Amino acid sequence: MDDMKLLNREMKKQQLRRQIVPNPADVHIKNVPPPEEERKGGVFSFLFRHKIVSLFFVLLILAAAGSLFYWQRYHQYTEYAVSWEEELLGGENDIAAESSFAAYIQFGSNVVKYTKDGATYIDSRGKKVWTQPYEMKSPIAAVNGDYIAIADQQGNSIVICDRTGCQGTATTLLPIIKASISAQGVVVAILEDSKSNYLYWFRKDGAPLDISVKARLAGDGYPLDVSVSPSGEQVLCSYVYMNNGMLGSKVIFYDFSEIGKNVSAKRIVGGFEEPFAGALVPRVRFLTDTYSFACSDKGLTFFSSKNLASPEILAQVEIEGEINTLFYSENFVGIIALNGEGENPYRMEVFRQDGSLALKKEFDFSYRHASFGGEQIFLWNENSFQVYNLAGTKRYDGAFEDSIEYIAAGRFSNSYILTSPQIMREITLQR
Repeated sequence: MDDMKLLNREMKKQQLRRQIVPNPADVHIKNVPPPEEERKGGVFSFLFRHKIVSLFFVLLILAAAGSLFYWQRYHQYTEYAVSWEEELLGGENDIAAESSFAAYIQFGSNVVKYTKDGATYIDSRGKKVWTQPYEMKSPIAAVNGDYIAIADQQGNSIVICDRTGCQGTATTLLPIIKASISAQGVVVAILEDSKSNYLYWFRKDGAPLDISVKARLAGDGYPLDVSVSPSGEQVLCSYVYMNNGMLGSKVIFYDFSEIGKNVSAKRIVGGFEEPFAGALVPRVRFLTDTYSFACSDKGLTFFSSKNLASPEILAQVEIEGEINTLFYSENFVGIIALNGEGENPYRMEVFRQDGSLALKKEFDFSYRHASFGGEQIFLWNENSFQVYNLAGTKRYDGAFEDSIEYIAAGRFSNSYILTSPQIMREITLQR
């Protein structure tokens, strides 16, 4: 019996010891790596969570971009705040401060104010960069790139400046009708006498170039406008003439590179008459070296000079109603036509370089001036202005505390520089 008790006691001890101390075999089994399927499942779970987080951030960025796009495209502002203002009067040699005539022209992101007594280049913070005195009876200005030409219409002088100041003055023997300038400072002017008219070239220092084109009024016609390409190699000119008692117009492309020399002795590489039959063409312009346009009293004609030896018509746009205003930039051409009687007496149409329509909008604002600021359109009169974008949204419509002489784009998409006779201000639209 005692032996049995001892045996039972030992068996219970061993059983108790097994419960307290794990079996080495069991430990070995527990340390075995999980099956391949379980490990893959963990990796896939991590990647799935990572993709969810990434997708969330992508959607967040897209939502923010969409909100910004919607805000810039469709939001309408109701108020503005003045960011800064600068007095334009006073200072040494301030010959452009007061005059019976004053006009403004955009010069890069800045502006040039020119009068009969001189011109002042004003930067985007209202600071005067340079002032150039002269005496002219009827100044007209043309800008291309970093150069501006100010000519005395029916006079005999052309002042040529860049962003640093005056580079030279060209003097002519015959009266000046029109002048244009290239982005390199080369000036082409239309001069006339009693029987003929001439295209004359001048360097940026005012010295004449040995290039000229003569046209007889009785045969070739009377030039209405001229434009030089940014490179200075091509010239676009519109003429009006009489043919058997009928009015005719034509647009001529001249090329003064080796290409034009090889095409024609007169350097004519393109001539267009039929599209302008019975019409006047008072304005021609190069937008870039490739794209140009002509504006007649019937509509707009867009040209391409990709083939320098043979410019071609890209599009002809007939405009309904009388064209009241023409304005343009490097990328767009805009017209405002009269709709006649009705709720909206004006119609604005904006075209891209190739003649495709970018915007058509009717409005009833009694504007006096129109211009582009990037992809925005400014309409203004003496004391109020409107801002449109190319979606046709009226971003702002309101009055201004002073008379408005010129509007340009500011530092931001909702800021604008307003020039008054005595003060230049940058305003920021709000709300």
